[in-house]
Amino acid sequence: MNSSFHLEPGTLTLDDCRHFFRQHQPIRLSDNARGPIAAARQTVDDVIAQGRTVYGINTGFGLLANTRIAPDQLIELQRSIVLSHAAGIGEFMEEATVRLMMLLKINSLARGYSGVGFDVIAALITLFNRRIWPAVPQQGSVGASGDLAPLAHMSAVLLGEGEVFIEGQRYPAKYGLAQAGIKVMTLAPKEGLALLNGTQASTAFALQGVFYTESALLSAIGIGALTVDAAAASRVPFDARIHQVRGHCAQTDIAKAYRRLLASSGIGQAHAHCDKVQDPYSVRCQPQVMGAVLHHLRHSAATIVTEANGVSDNPLVFAADASILSGGNFHAQIIAMSADMLAIALSEIAALSERRTALLVDSTLSGLPAFLVNNGGVNSGFMIAQVTAAALASENKTLAHPASVDSLPTSANQEDHVSMATFAARRLATIYQNVAGVLAIEWLAASQGIDFRAPLKTSEPLQKVQAMLRCQVPFYAKDRYFAPDIAAATSLVQSHALADFIRTVIKIDIIQ
Repeated sequence: MNSSFHLEPGTLTLDDCRHFFRQHQPIRLSDNARGPIAAARQTVDDVIAQGRTVYGINTGFGLLANTRIAPDQLIELQRSIVLSHAAGIGEFMEEATVRLMMLLKINSLARGYSGVGFDVIAALITLFNRRIWPAVPQQGSVGASGDLAPLAHMSAVLLGEGEVFIEGQRYPAKYGLAQAGIKVMTLAPKEGLALLNGTQASTAFALQGVFYTESALLSAIGIGALTVDAAAASRVPFDARIHQVRGHCAQTDIAKAYRRLLASSGIGQAHAHCDKVQDPYSVRCQPQVMGAVLHHLRHSAATIVTEANGVSDNPLVFAADASILSGGNFHAQIIAMSADMLAIALSEIAALSERRTALLVDSTLSGLPAFLVNNGGVNSGFMIAQVTAAALASENKTLAHPASVDSLPTSANQEDHVSMATFAARRLATIYQNVAGVLAIEWLAASQGIDFRAPLKTSEPLQKVQAMLRCQVPFYAKDRYFAPDIAAATSLVQSHALADFIRTVIKIDIIQ
């Protein structure tokens, strides 16, 4: 087993979250967490002993908040809320999503403001460490009053209800508990509500969106730079002075990345004094457009990692003065709006990439053979590959429509404004899949263009970018069954291998 990750509640970094997104590692909760957890739990027990009426502890939920629950029904209340709220639908979350969601829920509960006992947190940690993942449907949350349905499916497993995945196979929850050495749990007052309430599903999806956007941006920088050489485009638009006078840090960083990738290119040196004045925007304005993507990626990432460390259930327990306060931290509007911006940013990566592919297949703009193939007419070359890129980029225009501006009241109008954060963040995976396909097609086209520029060579880093692809896909000499080429290139993009390589070359902190 891998060494354990030391979890100090409330201190997860973006690098930590990226690590858990890509792979599993057991976690070990800091001993410092035990005191606050115990103090909050004691505060809840004291409230019950004193007969005070507090929402979620001895009252109903939502519109039923004014219904007082008898002391002998408080345990049943917590079980009932978990089971009734496990109303999700659709495909199950991927393991990486559940892994992040559970990590964030553990991180939040362990801060000691939720009033759960240590045994509940320990059970979640055991399931996490044993890689026993609750089967959680993706759909059913509106991102307000918490991600109730997804978190209920996660929590129902502790009660022996629902299903789990173990090494990709589905089993009844009780089997999963037995494998983990956990007995079916009885939740104390407040524990069921604390497990269900919170933004951890939305935030897990949003974190994935951050990492998808980061990977797509890095890949687009490398592929876009390769297109600069394939199209024999000017380097002048990347001159540092142009970007310094505008003043946007992200734009300046992106221009620097292109300069580093294109430095010492033989193709660039060969046409340094050509009479071409300006290139199309898709090539010339890459620092401006990708800079805007980077700017908003950085802002969204900072927002989302703050939420990942936050306490977002309700009510909250403040043991220092024995207060239990009802508020609205479960409302995920800030995640919804951040996810909307990531959707736009991802879509713009694809939009610009598709335009560069269109440039390359147009011989009047690129100076390359029409549709990047010899013997045109007999061969159609990249003609329909560019159409596919256009189709994917166009799909993203609809998918990127903001979700955060939508709201549909729930719970008999008690919850009269919701965020739609879960969908806003969940759709980022679909958008990214489209982006990966568009970038893959440009990668194929740009590599084809570079081959046509022989014997001139691109820069050493970009030779490696092309070689990475050529290990999987050979030169397109004449028409062949095209789909496997696109599939292979898309898999390479989605593997993050290209993004990781570009990160090492440009030496710029994409997410600060």
